[in-house]
Amino acid sequence: MITLNHYLILAAALFCIGLYGALAKKNAVAVFMGIELMLNSVNINLVAFNHFMSHEKLTGHIFAVFIIVVAAAEVAVGLAIVLSIYRHRKSSTIDDMSWLKW
Repeated sequence: MITLNHYLILAAALFCIGLYGALAKKNAVAVFMGIELMLNSVNINLVAFNHFMSHEKLTGHIFAVFIIVVAAAEVAVGLAIVLSIYRHRKSSTIDDMSWLKW
């Protein structure tokens, strides 16, 4: 029998892997992948809590779809920026993008 704790452990593991990927990697695409893993772990939490707390309402599913839409927009804009920088600077590492700071 799969309980809520199983889903929470899975989501925590995915979040930790995503956090490591977002903080430790130097490639911009790897950082985006880490952020996507973190957002997907939040989606697992939302759907799991919705399933175990209230079967009738779809609140968790609606929030999960909203997060998926926001994540897709973030990836589209982020990858467009990274591709534009790569075309001009020939590098996609985070350290080479320090010129974007104020």
